[in-house]
Amino acid sequence: MTLYSDLDTWVWLARIRRPQGRKGEVFAEILTDFPEKFAERKRLWLLREPPSSPVQTPREVELIAHWLHKGGVVLHFVAVDSITAAETLAGLVVAIPREGRAPLTDDEVYIGDLIGCTLFDTAGFDAANPAYPPAAIGVIEDVDRTAGPVPLLVVQSPSGEILIPFAKSYLRTLDLEGKRVEMVLPEGLIDLNS
Repeated sequence: MTLYSDLDTWVWLARIRRPQGRKGEVFAEILTDFPEKFAERKRLWLLREPPSSPVQTPREVELIAHWLHKGGVVLHFVAVDSITAAETLAGLVVAIPREGRAPLTDDEVYIGDLIGCTLFDTAGFDAANPAYPPAAIGVIEDVDRTAGPVPLLVVQSPSGEILIPFAKSYLRTLDLEGKRVEMVLPEGLIDLNS
């Protein structure tokens, strides 16, 4: 039995909300950009979402079937064959090990990798003049993909929440290991959020 205390070793695919049907199916909120990959995944793991104990034993499950339904996904696992059994799964996160993620192209990034990064505005920054370093805006807490054609970074700054378009034309440096995102933001964008 392996205990996983490092939640960063997992990639969340879905969050189970409630039973769906009478044969043990569950309705889950989709947390992945690749819901079509459920068709390729038979082995999944169920985790408790923090702030529960940071040391937990993930429960391995086998996926029998899945289908997209009303903006979410319905999942059916082996040995979960009743409403009562399905109810015990509510609130659990469906995950895979990080090394099992779908490959990306060079200009793509996982949303989960952006969360926790500090966003810096490099507009006006001059490397030759250290008197004007990049300005730290805040920490990326989420990414809103529902607002339009460009995802919005949800950034927690000292003055509150700021929404920043994650536009390729703004992006200058993406250092996921160093948890740092540098962008050239248009003048007045941060004030617009106030």
